[in-house]
Amino acid sequence: MAAAATPRAPIAVIGAGSWGTALAIQFARAGHGVRLWSRDAASLARMGRERCNARYLPGATFPDPVAVEPDLAQALRGARDAVIVVPSHAFRAMLGDVARLLDPATGLAWATKGFELATGLLPHQVARAVLGERPNVAVLSGPTFAREVGAGLPTAMTIAAPDEAFARRLAQDLSSEQFRAYTSADIVGVETGGAVKNVLAVGAGLADGLGFGANTRIALITRGLAEMMRLGVALGARSETFMGLAGLGDLVLTCTDDQSRNRRFGLLLAGGATPVAALHEIGQVVEGYPAARAVRAVAQREGVSMPIVEGIHRTLYDGVPAAEVVRELMTRPVRAEVDRKS
Repeated sequence: MAAAATPRAPIAVIGAGSWGTALAIQFARAGHGVRLWSRDAASLARMGRERCNARYLPGATFPDPVAVEPDLAQALRGARDAVIVVPSHAFRAMLGDVARLLDPATGLAWATKGFELATGLLPHQVARAVLGERPNVAVLSGPTFAREVGAGLPTAMTIAAPDEAFARRLAQDLSSEQFRAYTSADIVGVETGGAVKNVLAVGAGLADGLGFGANTRIALITRGLAEMMRLGVALGARSETFMGLAGLGDLVLTCTDDQSRNRRFGLLLAGGATPVAALHEIGQVVEGYPAARAVRAVAQREGVSMPIVEGIHRTLYDGVPAAEVVRELMTRPVRAEVDRKS
């Protein structure tokens, strides 16, 4: 008789929104035990009974290896890796909660996207400030809608880490017949792409909601990509990162599909809703709204020209009509397309 396979050390997924739930399901499909934790104990108990997250990811049944765990310390105890999946505004506080419980040998990854509003720091910089230097840290990013991952549809994403071996291990842990993870060493580029694309997706929703057409949408995507790349390179990223899944891929996804909360937010604003009303209707965090302020502030700090982001910020926070912003963008002085100042 063949010896039984040694059980793998579990993965702790910290955060049970739509994307945290989808990642928990995918880790389990790939053969790992998973402990899924949330601050909402009542919601977590309901997930345990129903074996799905009916609120955030209806229809995606939990595989047997997914265990809901209401105690954070227990979720982390003995875990080989922990993956934090919370909005950017909650990331620092979540790191603080995890810091006192995390074993030094446990790998730490996150799927949080966006600059920290108060400091302009990227998530890996926030993690370093809270936890100090750790050997195994990574970010998960790329063009991924939680509902499609939950449904088992073919998906690809990027895992970026300073340590290539750790990135490869996480990629192997997530990959299956319907899910392929690629690795990158450019954590700055991957995180910058994840932050900027949310702002541009709001702009795409505004433009489409106002009936500006396909030409405007593709112009916003391509010139927005140029702005994303300029900012990333100024921060130390590699320009080629932005032509991959975590740059162009994620940007196109969120700008063109109504599964994107950021795009839907822009559509609602174009229809006359106030930001507060639009956020209430969507019912989940819309990262692009605060990200418009954060990205604009970082761009100003770095001296990087981002006229599209600036225009979206003016519409969201200064009440400037989107049509006026588009007119201003279209009448800017003519320049060469390939120009870091354009």
